[in-house]
Amino acid sequence: MRDLSRRDLLKATAAAGAGAVVLPAVMAEGSVAIAADSSGSSCKAECEPPAKLTGRIVRPQDPNYPEASLGWDELFVHYPLVIVFAQETQDVVNALTWARQNNVAVRVRSGRHALEGWSNVDNGIVIDVSELKSTHIDTATGIAKVGAGLNQGEAVAALAKHDLAVTTGTEDSVGLSGATLGGGLGFLLRYLGMACDSLVGAEVVVPSGVDGAKAIKADLNNNSDLLWALRGAGNGNFGIVTSLTYKAAPLKSVAYLTATWDGLSDLQGIFDTWQRTAPLSDFRLGSQLEIHKSQILLFAVLAEGTEAEIRHLLAPILSIDTPDVAVQTGNWGTIYAGFQTPVADEPAFWKFFSQFTTDPFPKKAISIIRSFMNEAPSDESNFFTQAFGTGAQTKQPRGGSAFVHRDALFYSEPGAGWGDRANPDCDDPTTPIAQAWIAEFSQALRPYVNGAYVNVPNIGMQEWETAYWRSNFDRLRRIKQKWDPHNIFQYEQSIPPASC
Repeated sequence: MRDLSRRDLLKATAAAGAGAVVLPAVMAEGSVAIAADSSGSSCKAECEPPAKLTGRIVRPQDPNYPEASLGWDELFVHYPLVIVFAQETQDVVNALTWARQNNVAVRVRSGRHALEGWSNVDNGIVIDVSELKSTHIDTATGIAKVGAGLNQGEAVAALAKHDLAVTTGTEDSVGLSGATLGGGLGFLLRYLGMACDSLVGAEVVVPSGVDGAKAIKADLNNNSDLLWALRGAGNGNFGIVTSLTYKAAPLKSVAYLTATWDGLSDLQGIFDTWQRTAPLSDFRLGSQLEIHKSQILLFAVLAEGTEAEIRHLLAPILSIDTPDVAVQTGNWGTIYAGFQTPVADEPAFWKFFSQFTTDPFPKKAISIIRSFMNEAPSDESNFFTQAFGTGAQTKQPRGGSAFVHRDALFYSEPGAGWGDRANPDCDDPTTPIAQAWIAEFSQALRPYVNGAYVNVPNIGMQEWETAYWRSNFDRLRRIKQKWDPHNIFQYEQSIPPASC
């Protein structure tokens, strides 16, 4: 774990710009005192009483600050003034009110997987909901209300105990709320739709009044416009989600298949066969290709399927050469837990570029993939794909959603991973090489792809607004104007209010 030097901390806390405040002194019972309003204005009757921070508070002088401030992708390091680990919704209300009264920048965090580091901020407050882990599942109706702090692994396990499921991504440590609010793709998307399609309600803390905050409900009967926006554009844009309510679906068992081909000599045939068959097959089948410099991996899940069925559905791909194939069947929670990689074993640094494809890649595009993977900066670097095509994800949920990429044939991303998580080196010589590789790779594929996935943001992208949300962006700006007119929730690619 990277240590913070005294110079780092002094730089973080002393370099406050206009409108920022120095971290207030500690008060009794672990709360933090309010500093004077740096604007010098007097508060009128409509202002909220001075707020105090509550919950589990971590400050720069605390010994656990380095760990508390570090994200999953250690390429991005920030030094917030204070981190609030909420223990209940009121802690979030207090933290947002405190931030508004002190004119302090706000970031929202759950699983720490924000891939450009935008869930953290220098000289601001990080409101972390990762310790809100309540779970209430009505097995008769399939309605599951969970705290926003659950990660994907915890959610899959909790639902699988009752033979229920919603779509999640493949990595257990990713925050469930972050994945869902950006859309949420994974093995079950062709069977159950996007993760956000199962979202039927949320509790959200939003700005209120001159300098306050409040918790509201967003569902089909209450603030339905906000629910629509949360389904695909909710990450840190409109408010702070503290709980999510899903309509889960029955799922008793799955068949899980892995296939491995050594080398890249068969890439042309494997990729082309996969893109022309797997996304158009039985809706129960979800599949991913992962291409490394030394091997090609196929992963597939067949909901309520058998080994014989999944082998049959994937026979066109599995018949290419002689891959090493393995199949497991069983409870989704057990299968899901079995293919996880501990975070400690992953590289420290990552860089990705997201893209969608509506037409099959021609031979030239597949050749580009092979060429770049031959020059990958590390063994962990890969080209990842997720089948879309036909399936439940092509249909909007009741009430609609902001997620627009339902017509994709598949999603893909080149990803570079490097560095030792136990001993990360900010001056790692691989860093500029990996960053250049991603930039050149994504540019080479540009003629064959379109759009982008907000959960895997493309830094510096031109017209990122329409790349993520197409024509929905104007509506999202109007909803932003309604719920966050002062643009409190802002970062490099956040949605601005309509008035801006």
